[in-house]
Amino acid sequence: MEKTAIQIIKKFQKAGFAAYFAGGSVRDMLMGKEPEDFDIATSAKPDEIEKLIPKTIPIGKEFGVILGIVNGHHFEVATFRSDSSYSDGRRPDAVIFTSAKEDAVRRDFTINGLFYDPITKKVLDFVDGQKDIKNKVIRFIGEAHERIKEDHLRLIRGIRFKNNFSFEYGPNTEKAIKELAHLVDDVSSERVQDELTKMLLHNHRSHSMKELDEFGIMERILPELTACKGVKQPKQYHQEGDVFTHTLKALHDMPEEFVNKELVWATLLHDIGKPDTFVEKSDRIHFDGHAQLSAKMARKICSRLKFSRVETNKITWLIEHHMSIGFIPEMRRAHQVDHFIHPWFLDLMHLHYSDEHGSHPPDLSLYKKVMKLYDTYQNEPLLEDHFKPKLTGNDLQKEFGLKPGPKIKEVLEELRIAQIEGVVSDVDEAKKFVEGYLS
Repeated sequence: MEKTAIQIIKKFQKAGFAAYFAGGSVRDMLMGKEPEDFDIATSAKPDEIEKLIPKTIPIGKEFGVILGIVNGHHFEVATFRSDSSYSDGRRPDAVIFTSAKEDAVRRDFTINGLFYDPITKKVLDFVDGQKDIKNKVIRFIGEAHERIKEDHLRLIRGIRFKNNFSFEYGPNTEKAIKELAHLVDDVSSERVQDELTKMLLHNHRSHSMKELDEFGIMERILPELTACKGVKQPKQYHQEGDVFTHTLKALHDMPEEFVNKELVWATLLHDIGKPDTFVEKSDRIHFDGHAQLSAKMARKICSRLKFSRVETNKITWLIEHHMSIGFIPEMRRAHQVDHFIHPWFLDLMHLHYSDEHGSHPPDLSLYKKVMKLYDTYQNEPLLEDHFKPKLTGNDLQKEFGLKPGPKIKEVLEELRIAQIEGVVSDVDEAKKFVEGYLS
């Protein structure tokens, strides 16, 4: 991708235009990180960009942004611009195509306002972005309140950058975010979800969630989670504190090898039903049915934040079943296998692992017991034989005179269980089993 991006820069410069890497890719290179993509800023106008790159998509042509597709890679190529007012809190009402310096000062944070010429290997820095990277500071370009009012999503982005990079807030940055937190109400659900997901996929996820709460943003975007603050838990299992503290600790202690989008969201939301199921009895505090209620509430949140149907189903399934793991060791082998073959079983175990780590003291005995059973299942020879039926519905009708209906389904299920548990291994044993079962 980088080689292709350099080829594009060379082509634009050869045609007489200024062209540089811009924004996040420059920041990442200066911080010693591998850029995920390469945005390009240029003096070429949108029509000229389309002439120089044969395959393009005009994703924001009115704002000077063209998506170029070269060698199978996608690049946002944008004309240097300055912006007018932002009446909708997201997009400029009008743009003026201008210079690299004017383009830099209209961007959000100093660390994102840098350009890099890969041909001359020079950094163009009009906003002291290099200095802020060196000093590990997140600072808005220009007046902080104005930058936030231009695009309200910058409230969340500032918190994400600060925590993901382990930086500190610059002068007025933290103050502006706190004072303008209410503007997050106007940000589209899709953009909120995207930013929160980027936070949750980073190993500083719990720090970001904590600051969203401290800045008054969490209660506006996920009030179901802030409702968990102050909700007591049984001390014999949860010495770490209330439900909100438990959730942050579960996120904090999640091993990075477990992390995926649906799992981190399920971990974030797995106990949001506890406030409404809280009952303090003589023996201890109870949250009966909280997993089912949490899943129901999570489905509404997923709808509100525009998750896909597939993502929603997985998130809510993990939440709904996160308390069922305790029953697995006592199940019949066939029912254990039904759990083990589920495509989301390992994610469910990873949620359980993080849930236990979110408690103090953590108790991983159940996790180890179930995983030992799972490992045994994984190592069973001829596993596919368990799922190949020895008899079919037609066989039952011919051999035993059963009529089509629920009885056949019942017998086939019992036969399947018998096969998995090793009671039946061939057709003759299957017939004897069915005969005994029917009698």
